[in-house]
Amino acid sequence: MSRLTVRASALLAGTVLALGALLATATPASAASGPGGVAARSAAVENAATGALLWSRGLNTERPEASITKVMTAYVVIRAGNLNRKITIPSAVIAYVLEHDASNAGLRPGDKLTAGQLLYALLLPSGADAAYALAQAYGPGLSAFVTKMNATARLLGMTRTHFSNFDGLPYPTPYSNYSTAANLLTLGRAAMRYPVFRTVVAQRSYRIAAGSGHHGYLWKNLNPLIGHYRGAIGIKPGYTGAAGQCLLFEAARNGHSVIGVTLDSPGSIDTVNSADATRILNWAFSLPR
Repeated sequence: MSRLTVRASALLAGTVLALGALLATATPASAASGPGGVAARSAAVENAATGALLWSRGLNTERPEASITKVMTAYVVIRAGNLNRKITIPSAVIAYVLEHDASNAGLRPGDKLTAGQLLYALLLPSGADAAYALAQAYGPGLSAFVTKMNATARLLGMTRTHFSNFDGLPYPTPYSNYSTAANLLTLGRAAMRYPVFRTVVAQRSYRIAAGSGHHGYLWKNLNPLIGHYRGAIGIKPGYTGAAGQCLLFEAARNGHSVIGVTLDSPGSIDTVNSADATRILNWAFSLPR
C-alpha cells in the first residue's frame, strides 16, 4: 500500500470518528427546534422535578397573568394554615362580582364554609368571590392580603412580579397585575409541593352538599386539560382582554413531570385555549430522557 493510500485511509478514519463523536453529542433536532405551532407571546416548559428549562419564549417578559394570580392567593392561604377555619361569606362579594363582571363560584353571602372548601371555589371555577372571602379573612383585610402576596413573591425570588389584587382582575389598570413565564413556573412548582393544592387542582369537579350553615355547591374545573389531556394534574387558566388566554399547567407520564405556562395565547373568554399547552406538553414528553 502506498504512503498516499495510507494517509488517505487515516484521514478518512479520522473524519468518520469525528463525525461519530459530533452526532453522539449533538442535541436532537426535536429538542433544538422546540414545539411547533405555539402562538402564545410568552411560554415556557420545565422539568417539574428539577426546574431545568426545556424551552421558552419571552421567558422574562412582564405580562398580565389574569386568574393565574389565584395560585398565589391559594399559596398564601395554604402557607398560613388552619384550613378548617370557618369563613362567613361577606355580602360585599355580590357587588364585587357584578362590578367587575368576574368569574365566580356563586357563593351565597352569610354561608359559612371552611377555608379548605373555599380553595376549591377559588381554583376550580376561578371564583373571584372566593378570592375576596379568603383575602378578607387571611389579610386580615384585602389590602393586607395583597401585601402578603407581594412579600411571598419576593421570598420565592419572583423579582419581576407584582400583584395589585388577589384575583387577577384588570384593576386598577389592565396591566397593574403582572408576572413573567419564568416567575410563574417558580410559583407553580412551589404551590404543587403542597399536597392539598395538588389535590384541589387535579379535580374535574367538587360538590358540597347543603348542610348546617351553608347551601349546596357544585364547582367544575375550568382547566381545559383536566380530564382531556392524558396525565394532566393541574394547574390554573386565566383570561382578561389585556392578558389574553393564559394557562399554568403540569402533567405527568411514566413518572416524569413537566410544568409549563402560556401567556397571551389567542382566544376569547368563551373559549379557553388548550392548544398551545397541548403542543408544548406533547413536545416535552417526546424528548429523550
